[in-house]
Amino acid sequence: MRKKIIAANWKMNKDIKETSEFFTALEKELNGYNGTAEVVVCPPFIALQTAAKASHGTPFEIGAQNLHYENDGAYTGEISARMIRSLGIPYVIIGHSERRQYFGETDEIVARKVKKALSEGLKVILCVGETLSERDGNITEKVLERQVNAALAGLTSEQFKSVVIAYEPVWAIGTGRNATPQQAQEAHAFIRSLAAKLFGNDVAKDLTIQYGGSMKPENSGELLSQPDVDGGLIGGASLKADSFAKIVKSLPAAK
Repeated sequence: MRKKIIAANWKMNKDIKETSEFFTALEKELNGYNGTAEVVVCPPFIALQTAAKASHGTPFEIGAQNLHYENDGAYTGEISARMIRSLGIPYVIIGHSERRQYFGETDEIVARKVKKALSEGLKVILCVGETLSERDGNITEKVLERQVNAALAGLTSEQFKSVVIAYEPVWAIGTGRNATPQQAQEAHAFIRSLAAKLFGNDVAKDLTIQYGGSMKPENSGELLSQPDVDGGLIGGASLKADSFAKIVKSLPAAK
């Protein structure tokens, strides 16, 4: 059975105090939760250490929102995979559409970051997805194929086992819009087929693919019930512990 992962991407939200308060609230909301989903919280860099301490002794994992592809150097404001790993943090998000759109991250840069993260023993949440113009132009599959192939080029099957892919239709992020369950399923199934071409059917079958476009408690159950949707990368709805917990609890027990 594929691992199911619900991850919170806080983006540029919450300070140290708010981070501590969130984990206290989330523990209460998920007290007694016996589902099979792995819960990952990705706060801003300044709150990583606080989150790591707050999550100690809980079933929650922590992830960073980004990293640089070098270990050290004159890269003001950046953080490396080695630094993230030194905090005992297992996950990192790479290739989020906002990084691609606002900070000029190309497929090549994303690929370098993926390789660096994996070389340092981190688990990668790799984001891929199309813009509104690309969907309207009927090139969604072409865009996904380009992004997936570029990011995963040169990886071994063993390395790929540490990769989670998050499908995020860019047109559904922060807009209140979201892909229909059918649209999400079609994209997820296509991504799994790409993984099968690269690493074989058995490996692709075990790949966790999250949906990451305006998932919230009102639509999470239907989205998560799709056969190839194995979790969610949650933005706005993850900022409040109660709404995030509702999404976690809406994930079907088995798939």
